[in-house]
Amino acid sequence: MKVSLNWLKEYISVTLEPSEISKKLTMAGLEVEAVEERYEYLTHVVVAKVLEVKPHPNAGKLSVCRVDVGTDQELQIVCGAPNVRKGMFAPCALEGAILPGDLKIKAGKLRGEVSQGMLCSASELYLNSDTSGIMDLEGDFKAGTPLDEALKLSDTVFEINLTPNRPDCLSMIGVAREIGAFTELRQKLNLPLFSIPEDKIGKESIHSYAKVEILDPDLCPRYSAGLLFDVKIMPSPFWMQDKLKTVGLTPINNVVDITNFVMLEMGQPLHAFDFDNVAKGNIIIRRASGDTEFKTLDSKTHALQPDMLMICDGERPVAIAGVMGGENSEITDTTTRVLIESAYFNPISIRKTAKITGIATDASHRFERGVDPDGTMNALKRAVSLIAELCDAIITEGCIDVYPEKFVPVDIELSTQALNIRLGTDFDADTIKRFLESVEFKVKIINNTKLIVGVPSFRVDVTRPEDLSEEVARLWGYDNIRTSYPLLSAKGRHLAPKVSLRKKIREILTGFSLSEVINYNFIHENSCDRLNLSAGDKKRNVETILNPISDQMSILRSSMLPGLLETMKKNISQQTTGVKIFEIGKIFNATQKGFLPEENEMVAGLVTGNQKEQTWYSKKSEIDFFDLKGVVEGFFEALMIWNLVFEKIEDQSFPYYQKGYAAFVSSGDMLIGSLGKIDAKVLRNFGIKQDAFVFDFDFKVIQDLLPDSISARLLPKFPSISRDITIIVNRCVTVGAVLKQMEIFSGQEPLIERIFLFDAFEGPPLSEDKKSLSFRIIYRSGEKTLKEKNIQKIHETISKMLLNKFDAYPPELL
Repeated sequence: MKVSLNWLKEYISVTLEPSEISKKLTMAGLEVEAVEERYEYLTHVVVAKVLEVKPHPNAGKLSVCRVDVGTDQELQIVCGAPNVRKGMFAPCALEGAILPGDLKIKAGKLRGEVSQGMLCSASELYLNSDTSGIMDLEGDFKAGTPLDEALKLSDTVFEINLTPNRPDCLSMIGVAREIGAFTELRQKLNLPLFSIPEDKIGKESIHSYAKVEILDPDLCPRYSAGLLFDVKIMPSPFWMQDKLKTVGLTPINNVVDITNFVMLEMGQPLHAFDFDNVAKGNIIIRRASGDTEFKTLDSKTHALQPDMLMICDGERPVAIAGVMGGENSEITDTTTRVLIESAYFNPISIRKTAKITGIATDASHRFERGVDPDGTMNALKRAVSLIAELCDAIITEGCIDVYPEKFVPVDIELSTQALNIRLGTDFDADTIKRFLESVEFKVKIINNTKLIVGVPSFRVDVTRPEDLSEEVARLWGYDNIRTSYPLLSAKGRHLAPKVSLRKKIREILTGFSLSEVINYNFIHENSCDRLNLSAGDKKRNVETILNPISDQMSILRSSMLPGLLETMKKNISQQTTGVKIFEIGKIFNATQKGFLPEENEMVAGLVTGNQKEQTWYSKKSEIDFFDLKGVVEGFFEALMIWNLVFEKIEDQSFPYYQKGYAAFVSSGDMLIGSLGKIDAKVLRNFGIKQDAFVFDFDFKVIQDLLPDSISARLLPKFPSISRDITIIVNRCVTVGAVLKQMEIFSGQEPLIERIFLFDAFEGPPLSEDKKSLSFRIIYRSGEKTLKEKNIQKIHETISKMLLNKFDAYPPELL
């Protein structure tokens, strides 16, 4: 909202500088977003003295003038004004000036004569409406003086960003009230004095011509109306047009300008109807019900909904209540009888209507925030008196004021003790009373600790003691409130275990060159089909979104994989074929209808592309299953979760994995999750043409497997001995199964420190159903240096155990 300082001064005496006013308004809760000088466009307009006037040689109605503009060089200006004369002072717009209407002044030639500026009329400078000639500045001036300085023209325009709870400040009087509250003398407003002129009141009553009926008082608690005859439609006077232009409104005609002027002055929107187009003289306020569409003043047709509030005459709707009038009853140049509406509408109803129709007007902006329910008649009388004066109209006797649901004043009991606790102050009752009365609250002191505060009707935002505390705080000054800190130790609390684990997981996986992604919890409804999930798969128990953002996000995800695959696809489409990503998030499984879904936090990742790029020193190699398995092993090792077991997935419980390239991951008897290569058919379903490897782990299981404490041991004093075992087994025997048996055995032998696979071989001279596995066993003693004889028996025992357990034989028997 734009506010003119000169306009404000009509209601309150202001001596503060604009910068100080801006600061105080902002600190009082009325944020000033911009401050501009109204007459800034006069920067390049100066007082000029006309030294000589000659007829234009090529144009009878033009004159060639030589003028002094206060510089070393006199200017030649071609002028068409009939009143230009030698010796007069007049405003001169210099080259480069930009006048109202975006008129740019340039040097040039007019009918062959050089013109180096422009002598201006008052209307061209928006100083008054006189267009008869150039502005004749009476008095003695110094040539070259800026015009705004010479005429003492000054006005500051504040652009205020109001919060929705302060509709009382959507008016000049409202802002003036605020300014008066923070001046030292706590000034009272000088409200405009007006009365209905007796000589303009006709003999006939308004009730003989007009009737108002409210059918829906819940949406329109009050409706006031006035009627005027013999109205003369013409441009409004300059002073009114000037005020409207100052705050960004375009003058239209005297009646419409008066309704806008009163709205800006008092904050009460008004509407003017051409009474000759109001059928049967009836105004009926009702819901739209059966009406389906309506054409507004801007010639646009809007679809109506049954609950929208309409202003109707005896036959049809004539306005969308509180939003915009209709084309069928607008004020035109031929209008002679005018009905003025001043009403209070339900804010919620107006807000809904404005939102649905997409119409945002100054009236709806105020109505949807809440206007003063007791201010309708005062605004109506102000408008009627101005129309009678400026339109030479006759006022019908009386006004209509239908008020079925009267406003009940709000009284609030305020405790001084509670207020001081909230604000950290020590105000007594008299001080609090002084603050509140400065903005027109009525305060009665009951005792030293209790006040009864009557809330003025224009303050629709104040309903409880906390609101009054806020009033006192802002009137005293928020910056005056002392800064205090809670009496707590500065020691921060430890992060929750889940938060710490998430942080740790991020650090580990980013250390393996994976980047974290954050996908939506919503996925496409066909995602389960694209993963080839069976009909009875638990992941098909999805929760459907009632009002999805789009059809791509219509269900809650039951798996992290669709999001990771979509991210992979987007990266590949941007020529990024090497993708290593992970995500920590929740999946959702629907339970019973009407109940919240079951939520499980997961850690999932995806790798694809090349392990190494082609260079002069290495060949290109693609990522495979074992690259991902290595990352997973390193991940759990960093988390200090040991005894991992990778068990090949034999069944179809994970149909999105390629058969033979997937494994369960567990530790002890706890299943952590799975990893594997995505099946080619699933990749095609997602529009992907290169291999992808994923892991999918249960966050809670990982958290449960974390060690309660970490222990350390001394570095070994004695060297280790390593021995190898190679066995030939059936191809169906997994490395994990062999390692598991060896680890069970090692648990009984303290000299065995570590066991790992270092070679696997398939092919000739082995038969097709056989493979060779080579394991290395590290032996170490904490008491002495081991010799061959100390470990020989143990090594032979392990070898025999493996040969018997897996029906294997040593390579010597090939």
